[in-house]
Amino acid sequence: MKLTTAAALLALSPLTEATKPPVSSKKLQKLITEKGLMHNLKKLNDIAYANGGNRAFGLPGYAASVDFIYHEISKLKGFKTWKQDFPANFTQTLAAEVTVDDETFRTVALTYTPSTSEEGVTAELVHGPEGEAACDAANYEGLDVEGKVVLVERGLCPDGTTFAGKVKPAAAAGAQVVVIYNSDEAKLTAGTLSAPNPKEYVPTGLIDQDPGQALKARLDAGEKLEVFVKIIQTIETRITQNVFAETKGGDGENVVMLGAHLDSVQAGPGINDDGSGTSLILETAKGLQHFSTKLKIRFGWWGAEENGLVGSRYYVNNLKTADVDNLLAYLNFDMVSRGFFGVFDGTGEKVGPGGPPGSEVIEDLFREFFEKEKIEVTPVGLTGGTDYVPFREVIEKPVGGLFTGTGLEQDACYHQACDNITNPVPETLHINAKAAAHVLSKLAIDGVKLIPKTPSNTTVGSIKRVRDAASLHLHDVTGFEGKPCDHDII
Repeated sequence: MKLTTAAALLALSPLTEATKPPVSSKKLQKLITEKGLMHNLKKLNDIAYANGGNRAFGLPGYAASVDFIYHEISKLKGFKTWKQDFPANFTQTLAAEVTVDDETFRTVALTYTPSTSEEGVTAELVHGPEGEAACDAANYEGLDVEGKVVLVERGLCPDGTTFAGKVKPAAAAGAQVVVIYNSDEAKLTAGTLSAPNPKEYVPTGLIDQDPGQALKARLDAGEKLEVFVKIIQTIETRITQNVFAETKGGDGENVVMLGAHLDSVQAGPGINDDGSGTSLILETAKGLQHFSTKLKIRFGWWGAEENGLVGSRYYVNNLKTADVDNLLAYLNFDMVSRGFFGVFDGTGEKVGPGGPPGSEVIEDLFREFFEKEKIEVTPVGLTGGTDYVPFREVIEKPVGGLFTGTGLEQDACYHQACDNITNPVPETLHINAKAAAHVLSKLAIDGVKLIPKTPSNTTVGSIKRVRDAASLHLHDVTGFEGKPCDHDII
């Protein structure tokens, strides 16, 4: 086909907002490729191995990850980009040891745990109350734990936590140290008490299920055991960053936001958790630059998620009232490259709890895609644990997204050094990215029709309540299905 000179020049020139075609699901999906998604993951993997094996907040790997994302989004046509500085508590474990009878167990120091002395603690090991009873200080009455090391099993407490809720009662009863053993076979490499609290916490270490059960059996048999525990952890405030890209076009009074956390745990590169979500929204933004949207679209890469959703909480708690009112919905992508095809249950009718009004619309749009592709969907509860939490709990906005699971069957490398470039399943990531493109394209054009707007007085009141409660750091590791990065309320 021959082109006139004018037509040829137009074809070669970049599209302006006025000349860009409107986004559609089919067209946007075509621009998101498996090759592009995996290229981003390779870059993040290289960054991790060039910086001590991780991309954790407060360390060089995270700073390099920020630089990579910002470099990529700065090349987008028709986008505004910026970074947001925020403070977060940085911790690094210098020593973690639990030893009984000259046998030393693999030990994880919980984030924000107080430290023992440099010499460590040698004391009698006693078992605390079993199950949920260990969550209540009243159940320690009659147990002599003063100055001793208390052994308890990890498990969900009524306050929604699996660590903090077990530590506080033991500490209140006089325990010198707490050792928590895991409730399943997973080899956890991280867990957090969410924020420093030396008045209510004592030094706490996490050990695996097998040695924990073996120690409990010996104690139940009447054996008297002496344990050595050494936990040394540094805690300091460091400044880190969130990264953002936003379309210049679109209705600024109706904003759809997509987010993924950019940091990993210190134990590994974090390529599924959450390099996968990071890559997904990056490729979506790259594809979207070729189209126009009725609504404004914003992308956010969160920092310090693994330390308690700190970046997303800081962002939400510092939004101006007008920005809160303008936000229509938030979509989250945390661990989307291996496991089941999980869609957040917006209604709360399947696995619960649900999200604010409008969350069911997001769920239906995702299900629409998977049903068309004849892919079975696993419903995932909005039970906390990742960056949708402040959007749901603080400003009560509709939320949704995708999640492929943290269980051993879904990701045996979760929070471990093997969560590297060999961990993702490229096809799974590509399918989820196309699902995200489908939902975004629908909301970018018809979002105002599909989702009711949250009243301003509700959102502003929510922000005030959270700020008054000083609850910026509310999450810690749980590992229950539906809690993507496994943070829950202390």
